[in-house]
Amino acid sequence: MMNSADCYDNIFTGENAMARCSIFFSMNLLICLFFITFSILPEAALAHAVMVKSMPEKDSTISKSPKQVDVWFNEHVRSAFKSLAVMNSAGKRVDNKDIEQEMLDPSHIYISIPQLPPDTYTVRYRVISADTHAVSGKFDFTVAESD
Repeated sequence: MMNSADCYDNIFTGENAMARCSIFFSMNLLICLFFITFSILPEAALAHAVMVKSMPEKDSTISKSPKQVDVWFNEHVRSAFKSLAVMNSAGKRVDNKDIEQEMLDPSHIYISIPQLPPDTYTVRYRVISADTHAVSGKFDFTVAESD
């Protein structure tokens, strides 16, 4: 393996030696730039999207059925390949299958739902985060019997 001393010693020995030295220095420069770049990038730039808020809230009990289920993430999610589903306790999908993404806030997706009877519901989501990784998760909410 060639080191920098070999390049300096062989600097006047011909074109092949110069080419090898040039490649050696270029590779070292690229490696250094790679490590410098990734050491100064903020961790958030390399992280995946995380759900930060939902309506209804995760594990909440509400007294009446919402008109839609909203989910927000800590970063923009890609508009392609998103999914959001609301399932009842029997595992049947009960939403209107009309997932949308907020145009002015790409971290927000939502889906409309019909009037839901009292039950515990599971919301499942899957999105592609800004770093192109698939992120999925779920949370529950309960519609309680109204008095």
